[in-house]
Amino acid sequence: MPRKGMRSIFFSSSKPSSPPRSHASSSTPGSTPPLTPRHTFSVTMMEANIEYAESLITMWDVDGPTYNKLLPLFTSDRKEAKEFLKSVKDLQAAMNFFVSQNSSAEKMVRAQKLMQTAMKRLEREFYQILTANRNFQLDAESVLSRSSRASTRSSASDDDASDDEIQIAGNSVSELVMADLRSIAECMISAGYGKECVKIYKIIRKSIVDESLYHLGVEKLSSSQVQKMDWDLVEAKIRSWLKATTFAVKTLFYGERILCDDVFSVSEKIAESSFTEISKDAALMLFDFPDLVAKGKKTPEKMFKVLDLYDTVSELWPEIESIFSFESTSAVRSAAANSLVKLGDAIRLLLSDFETAIQKDTSKTPVPGGGVHPLTRYVMNYIVFLSDYTGVLSDIVADWPLSVHSPLPESYFSSPIADESSAAAISERFAWIVLVLLCKLDSKVDLYKDVSLSYLFLANNLNYVVSKVRNSKLKLLLGDDWLAKHEMKVSQYAANYERMGWSKAMASLPTDPTISISIDTVEEHFKSFNSAFEEAYRRQVSWIITDPKLRDEVKVSLAKKLVPAYRAFYEKYQGMFRRKVGVDSAVRFAPDDLDNYLSDLFYGAGVAGSSTSFSSAASARDRAVVGDSNLGLKLMKLLPRNSFSENIRELVLGIDMMNTESAVGDTFPDEVIIQSDMLHA
Repeated sequence: MPRKGMRSIFFSSSKPSSPPRSHASSSTPGSTPPLTPRHTFSVTMMEANIEYAESLITMWDVDGPTYNKLLPLFTSDRKEAKEFLKSVKDLQAAMNFFVSQNSSAEKMVRAQKLMQTAMKRLEREFYQILTANRNFQLDAESVLSRSSRASTRSSASDDDASDDEIQIAGNSVSELVMADLRSIAECMISAGYGKECVKIYKIIRKSIVDESLYHLGVEKLSSSQVQKMDWDLVEAKIRSWLKATTFAVKTLFYGERILCDDVFSVSEKIAESSFTEISKDAALMLFDFPDLVAKGKKTPEKMFKVLDLYDTVSELWPEIESIFSFESTSAVRSAAANSLVKLGDAIRLLLSDFETAIQKDTSKTPVPGGGVHPLTRYVMNYIVFLSDYTGVLSDIVADWPLSVHSPLPESYFSSPIADESSAAAISERFAWIVLVLLCKLDSKVDLYKDVSLSYLFLANNLNYVVSKVRNSKLKLLLGDDWLAKHEMKVSQYAANYERMGWSKAMASLPTDPTISISIDTVEEHFKSFNSAFEEAYRRQVSWIITDPKLRDEVKVSLAKKLVPAYRAFYEKYQGMFRRKVGVDSAVRFAPDDLDNYLSDLFYGAGVAGSSTSFSSAASARDRAVVGDSNLGLKLMKLLPRNSFSENIRELVLGIDMMNTESAVGDTFPDEVIIQSDMLHA
């Protein structure tokens, strides 16, 4: 009790107290009961409370003559603000006392006018604090900090807690604001002025929420508006919505819920109604947008943004449930849950349409050189991106069993995950999409007239698929067994290509190249090999193997099958044949030439069917003689130094340099070969 109030008790009173009446005295019904000494003391105390409240409230009267009417009470003098609130509570207690004692109307009118003056001041303070802190928002960290400090103060007495609150609030603007708003709200509600307090709070905080969403790029859209937008614009709005929603749920709505619960902690009903009116419309507008996107036209490129929407709402769902837990905000929970359902349906439909699009691909143009088909690149890149959403997709396809009618055994697309979990479901779904792609690629081999090229096409495309799986999250979903099985199929396709593409050249050599045969037979073997090798090379020079590792493996494999057998045959019989001017030699390739030509393959740089010159390797004998730099130097020493011999000397040096510096596939002019024959002769 303030000292001024205590002095009033002993030195003054508003009315002289009536003498006590005897209990035996007669009284009429309805008359004021006799006052005992105790009652007299209580009356005196209540009157003193009113007097003290009057002195303080009048000083801060917003319509009064003093300068204080222009000053904010709670930011000017916090101790005075504390006394002001206490005087209002004491005034309320005095009013309740006089009502119970059937006191004179004069006292009640006086007290009521003072209460109205006090409420007008508190109403202004409440408004000023709210408007001065429009940017005030709470996040999880500040709320946790506030809660921990509040629990520390909860065991203290009321006066100590108030002092501690002011001290702590000095270090935290958010706590200071919340403490002031809470104190004013409690005072006004207890005095019967809660309606005025709540009205101000709702108007200001609702405008803040609506303005925040507007600045975040959230706007009210209709279904027809979204349908008419270009996808680029919709995509931009989705990106904006994703950022806005995370902030809105974790900071904006979360902070408003905490603020309402704290400011109106005296009444849970008022806190609920305030939060509902402030946040409900904004939240419904926010969660309406995913539904509008889900209703739009379904095309494969929209999949990932739809997944982003689903992922964001799904991740925020626990917070949404907690923040909008009131019955009056159940519509917000329903809207968020409904958006998840609609987005999930849209994603399932997009997946089905994606599979159907693969199956219905009608491209009839064969990929040049048997390279990787655009469909393969598109599908594999698409599902690699999809694999980044495994967690989301697992939830979506968990209750969407894979029902397919395929002649292939289930092991071709079954999940490596043995249990019945959602992870197994999405794993099976990915395996099935890959299988659909591979089946479509199998149907495209008919576009190639060359069987060996069709096998190269299959090897290239399956190897691309395997590489994408191995280097992405798909490896975890499809498993090591799937990888091993399909790597083996790549090797089989490559082996079939080698067999079909080079069988004629391999068959042109004798089974045992070291056995003795007639010179006519040897010549026939050489000519058959020359023809078969040149035909295979010219046909395949434009073919391609896109993967460097597979390319090298195929080259090495071809060289191992072709070169050793030819080398053995060549070394045994090449000496029987010498090139003559104007006559084709039976021996056109040295073993090293084969390696050089094979190294040219699978880059896709040549032109199929071109008349590529084989003169650089046409004479194994010439390469053996002229290509030997040591032999060239010996020949120069033997030549006489005259004009003709100088020309020959330069020629030999040129041949040596060409032999030393030439890249794979370089050719010698025909005149060089002819002159080297003359030199040899």
